Amino acid sequence: MRRGRAVAAATAVLAVAAGSLALTRLGSGEETGGAKNTGLPPATAPVERGDLRDSAQADGTLGYDKERKVNAGAAGTITWTPRTGSTVERNERLYEIDGRPVRLMYGAGPMYRTLKPGDRGRDVEQLERNLAELGYTGFTPDEEYTELTSAAVKRWQKSHDAKRTGKVGPQDITFAPGKVRIKSVGAGVGEQAQPGAPVLETTGSERIVTFELDVAESRLAKAGTKVTVELPDGTTASGKVSSVGRTAKPGDDPQDDSPKVTLTVSFDEPDEVDGFDQSPVTVNLTGETRRDVLTVPVNALLALPGGGFGLQVVRGATTREVKVELGMFAEGRVEVSGGGLREGAKVGVPKI
Repeated sequence: MRRGRAVAAATAVLAVAAGSLALTRLGSGEETGGAKNTGLPPATAPVERGDLRDSAQADGTLGYDKERKVNAGAAGTITWTPRTGSTVERNERLYEIDGRPVRLMYGAGPMYRTLKPGDRGRDVEQLERNLAELGYTGFTPDEEYTELTSAAVKRWQKSHDAKRTGKVGPQDITFAPGKVRIKSVGAGVGEQAQPGAPVLETTGSERIVTFELDVAESRLAKAGTKVTVELPDGTTASGKVSSVGRTAKPGDDPQDDSPKVTLTVSFDEPDEVDGFDQSPVTVNLTGETRRDVLTVPVNALLALPGGGFGLQVVRGATTREVKVELGMFAEGRVEVSGGGLREGAKVGVPKI
């Protein structure tokens, strides 16, 4: 992650404290705010009035949500697999073993057993809700597999020219939270499959961006925070932070070992976002906005000997130091108040 325009307040203050006395010092025995002529600073910058936005910019990766593996539900020879990049929806084939299709059904839990009359459990309810969505009704979707459920399964099996057993197991269906996109095929046609061995790697079909952010800047990106994403084709798309990691760890950059959290962005219009999987993008975040405030460049601040911070105000050939209160740090500037400051006043800064 590269640092953007956001300046963490603590970091900025430490940097100012280390270097500001090289710019100017208070004269011995004189009060802060008193006029004096100590020589002009090497450069000046105006006090500006306007809105200050706490923002950051991060490198992210455009991909897909909900990555997961699909394992074989039975032993045999793989006779068909889907095309990489294709999308599979409810009741469509995920793969075939010995010419027998394994179809996708929607549900959070796994398909781990063969279901038959008398069985009970959440997997039964998942199956029944899928059957009902497909139009195979005649039962109440619940956790009990009844003869009515078996009759609906037989009608479903008949529609696919399958043997009408009234039972359904891992050799027939696989559950996933929703429609899936085929990321990769782990076992090709003609290869042998074993129960539990990976066959496919899938993702959800929705486009997302993942990126890392310094812990110090994570306050800018709570869940729901609005962002803009610069896409590989040069266009931008709006979105929001959908999740924030709870564990901080070193980032991928070996030269930056500061702790980072991983965040996910979802798009407002995901169907309009194009581009390759794992494509680099830039995420722009905007946090708090301070409206109609006075600001100066961060490097204009002086660390005062008695504590606190001040500015060297320049008027003509005369300078004076004034003590100021600090507010938000952002965009290389800092919000200041006090010291009789006015918009347009000149303050001393180091020569660039």
